Amino acid sequence: MIRSLLIANRGEIACRVIRTAKRLGVRTVAVHSDADANAMHVTLADEAVRIGAAPAGESYLVKERIVAAALATGAEAIHPGYGFLSENAGFADAIAEAGLVFVGPPADAIRAMGSKSAAKALMQKAGVPLVPGYHGAKQDMATLQAAADRIGYPVLVKASAGGGGKGMRVVSKAADLAAAVEGAKREAKSSFGDPHLMLEKYLPKARHVEVQVFCDTLDGAVYLFERDCSVQRRHQKVFEEAPAPGMKPDLRARMGEAAVAAAKAVGYVGAGTVEFLLAGKEFYFIEMNTRLQVEHPVTEAITGTDLVEWQLRVASGEPLPMRQDELSIDGHAIEVRLYAEDPDKGFLPQTGTLRHLVFPEGPGVRIDTGVRQGDAVGVHYDPMIAKIIVRGADRAEACDRLSDALKATQVVGLETNLDLLLGVLDGGPFRKGGVDTGWLDRVKAPKGGWRRLRPADDETLAAAALAVVEARGRAACGRAARSGDRFSPWFHTDGWRLNGAGYQEVKFHDPAGDGDRVVHMHAKAGGGWRADIGDGGCDVSRTDGTGVLIDGRRRPVHAVLLGGNVTVFTPDGRLKLDLIDPAAETDDGDGSGGGLTAPMPGRVTAVFVKSGDKVKRGQPLLILEAMKMEHTIAAPAEGHVVEIRPAVGDQVEEGTTLVSFEAG
Repeated sequence: MIRSLLIANRGEIACRVIRTAKRLGVRTVAVHSDADANAMHVTLADEAVRIGAAPAGESYLVKERIVAAALATGAEAIHPGYGFLSENAGFADAIAEAGLVFVGPPADAIRAMGSKSAAKALMQKAGVPLVPGYHGAKQDMATLQAAADRIGYPVLVKASAGGGGKGMRVVSKAADLAAAVEGAKREAKSSFGDPHLMLEKYLPKARHVEVQVFCDTLDGAVYLFERDCSVQRRHQKVFEEAPAPGMKPDLRARMGEAAVAAAKAVGYVGAGTVEFLLAGKEFYFIEMNTRLQVEHPVTEAITGTDLVEWQLRVASGEPLPMRQDELSIDGHAIEVRLYAEDPDKGFLPQTGTLRHLVFPEGPGVRIDTGVRQGDAVGVHYDPMIAKIIVRGADRAEACDRLSDALKATQVVGLETNLDLLLGVLDGGPFRKGGVDTGWLDRVKAPKGGWRRLRPADDETLAAAALAVVEARGRAACGRAARSGDRFSPWFHTDGWRLNGAGYQEVKFHDPAGDGDRVVHMHAKAGGGWRADIGDGGCDVSRTDGTGVLIDGRRRPVHAVLLGGNVTVFTPDGRLKLDLIDPAAETDDGDGSGGGLTAPMPGRVTAVFVKSGDKVKRGQPLLILEAMKMEHTIAAPAEGHVVEIRPAVGDQVEEGTTLVSFEAG
């Protein structure tokens, strides 16, 4: 067995690999950029090495620094995780040349499958079914146009290298192909350093079903059944589950055997995933990912295996831990990806600090994450906060368990896709199973958006007001400690008055309820507070654990005050209240300025207009790249461009004015 391992990655996958390595008694070495100096994976590892600045191109993508770190720390092997250099054949070569073990497939297998177009040619020879398409070397527009016309619309334009939905465009008619090709090439070059494209017939009603394969160096090969990853947004997976809903045993066997044949065709070793499109009873090869997949935990959940342990054993020259006839499916598992993004604002990635973070616990629940409360989600890396994985005896139980887990997840500090996940899970089509890859993109957001904010009742208002008066008390104590007389009565916040009853007034605006609400908080002699709310009210106080006492009854309600907002988490959902503080109200102007600002930090990758140009509503003005995604800044109305501020290549901060614009 390998005795020391360097993990050439970050975030949740680095943490996940480290945990298995530690269980096996393997010494671990982390690498980190400047942005990750205090990250969770750094603190979990036995040793850590700085490899460069925050941008991945100056740290996690510099293979020479990673190999040097392994040699300097005495690591015997390098685990690449996923993303970054995990499917880089040159990285595998560099590791072998340094006399180290690469915990992954041979470099030749990565090369064979690294180009989607070359891989399809190999699969055709191996007898694996293919989607009709163009996988050739010629990339001029005339060739691509002719190929698309021959295939028939809609066609899928996709990057030949990489994955994760980057460099993909669906084209419905010939007139849109040129723009899609230009955008896909630009995104593929930025994400993978390779602008080469391929075309495929787009099957809008197909399902995305992938097979986990594993091969050792002794000619052993197995498949660990399938995962359904059809719930996707813009070709990026959102839900993954195993086994695939409605999968028949004979179809499962055919797909598994085809996946093993694909792996053997390239002399594969280690963990790999063969991805298929499933249309009815027919399936078609998409690509092979020559690494561990993000969604591998659902396979582990139904097979009772640890795939990272398998990777380390196979990389050490050991045979596969199990034969095909020893593998079986037990139960059903579902994984969702919790992202820092705002579904109600075009899924814009969010940056900020995780001021409050609570993950669910309990039987059948697993959390894979690389962040803790207080960590920042920055602009340089993927905005995934965590993977929430559940297992049940069957699919219905797994869905119910996932619903409970999502409702118990608490994030304050930035927006997430949590409400979208709940909306998908509670929807009829997903519960029934068998949705296709285009389903989520076709689903319209509920009226008012995906955000599921429930209106406040007296209990939640009391809990929110309690959080406010407690914060005021802490602030007063702080001021007292810094003053010359820390016992001064002016620092008391119990509402005491010389004449008459004293109280603190807490005023909220409830955007999901009846507008403004007022709570009068009276401090009680024995501790706690009396919350008067209109004609009603209740006694409220803090418990030792999470929750509050409402009229002596413990309630699992948790309120978090951040800035001018209070977020309240309850078993029935969350709500957000705006704290109204008249002393803090200011006039910020009439908001009639004609500037289009950056919705997030990012880099300008394209500018389509110049000063003085007349534009139509919705016309693209420029493209901002952030968190590995392109975001188009469009004209909000018909008018003209007064000034374009940034140039291509400029890095801009959130709120920076990009375009001065006048409507009319």
